Amino acid sequence: MITMMLVGSLILLVCVTSSKLLYRFGVPALLIFLVLGMFFGSDGPGGIYFDNFDLARQLCSFGLVFIMFYGGLGTNWKMAKPVAAPSILLSTVGVVVTAVLTGLFCHFVLGTTLLEGLLVGSVVGSTDAASVFSILRSRKLNLKGGLASMLEVESGSNDPIAYMMTMVVLSLMSAGGGDSIVRMVVCQLVFGLGLGFGLAKLAVFILRRVKFEIDSYYLIFVAAVAILAYSLCEFIGGNGYLCVYIVGIVVGNSKIVHKRSLVHFFDGISWLMQIMLFFTLGLLSFPSHLPSVLLPGILVSLFLILVARPVAVFGILCWFKRPVKQQLFVSWVGLRGAASIVFAIFAVTNASGMENDLFHMVFFVALFSVAVQGTLIPFFAKKLDLVEESSPVLKTFTDYQEETGAVLKEYLIEPDSVWADKAIAEADIPEEILVVMIKRGDEVVVPKGSTVILPGDRLVLSANDFDGLPS
Repeated sequence: MITMMLVGSLILLVCVTSSKLLYRFGVPALLIFLVLGMFFGSDGPGGIYFDNFDLARQLCSFGLVFIMFYGGLGTNWKMAKPVAAPSILLSTVGVVVTAVLTGLFCHFVLGTTLLEGLLVGSVVGSTDAASVFSILRSRKLNLKGGLASMLEVESGSNDPIAYMMTMVVLSLMSAGGGDSIVRMVVCQLVFGLGLGFGLAKLAVFILRRVKFEIDSYYLIFVAAVAILAYSLCEFIGGNGYLCVYIVGIVVGNSKIVHKRSLVHFFDGISWLMQIMLFFTLGLLSFPSHLPSVLLPGILVSLFLILVARPVAVFGILCWFKRPVKQQLFVSWVGLRGAASIVFAIFAVTNASGMENDLFHMVFFVALFSVAVQGTLIPFFAKKLDLVEESSPVLKTFTDYQEETGAVLKEYLIEPDSVWADKAIAEADIPEEILVVMIKRGDEVVVPKGSTVILPGDRLVLSANDFDGLPS
């Protein structure tokens, strides 16, 4: 046990410190941790032999829960709302189009069976949120036309669709009936969306009205809600990843106490899960097997980059009259990553009689995609003149804090004010306005989320501007 703890801590330290140099150049963390996993694996100098796909699937499923949850929790819906329609279409219809085209390519060009080809397409159908977030944040790369928010919402929400398609193809491969597949798809969507919204609203209600004596309990409570959302949804036949993402979106964009610390906490947990997940996937791979999948891996990668992804993107964004250079850039930012490799593990552990090494093929596709597409994202953004210099990309995340100096303002609560007789957390006070203190007669009240604003109170507010104040 002590040896395992020692090795684990050293691996974490190596992962974190080695990523510092590459992170500043926009190299996605996925590539760094995958390569380190391969280095320490059975074919590398580390010599750690690991080929337990079932254990890897369980570890990766647990890690994806927090990665998906933080993907929703950290997304600023106010910034994303104007581009919600194209983002959602890209994360749903776009995934389906990409998967089907890739599946047909594998069948007709690589000679796989139709179902095995569709399985490959489904597994690589989604884009990698962690890599997109990493590149945008590390290079402080905001994009014109709301493209940063569009890419964040798409990459954060398309994994559930790829997962559902993977499960559908696996059901077809196991001779599942058409009625059972339709029922599965309906249950995944209905339970995933319904339970996600329901649990999120209940969690927000509790966070606003229940005061925990220890502040850390708020973090534990939200973590428990995220785990409950995934596990309960999967238990009743829903899409657990969709459910936990919806919970993250709703909680992250609600007015609750300690929200900023919650976002920062889950940012750290998400990175820890990414290190664990990516390193495990690298450890599970055998680099000596990669030469056998080199040619099909390159062909699938190039088809995704040059055909499948552009067809899906142009077919959707042209309806929104997006400029061609924006469509070209979104087509390029179609990184395949950890989720694709995890879904490949699901396929390997659930399908029998496959003729190809699906895991290592998808592993190579992810490496190729992140290494080539990921590192060139800043270059193409500048070449296409899509970099927004006047606004930081951090505005698209819920933990953003304005860097300019704030001013104070005293605001009287009239009897007919929309804020009167409401708790601060429920008063719909704009995010950018902070209640510093409340003057109530001769008393000074230190505000909390549960503090009720009374008529006659004078609120001392801090903000850069007060456009959101009710008249």
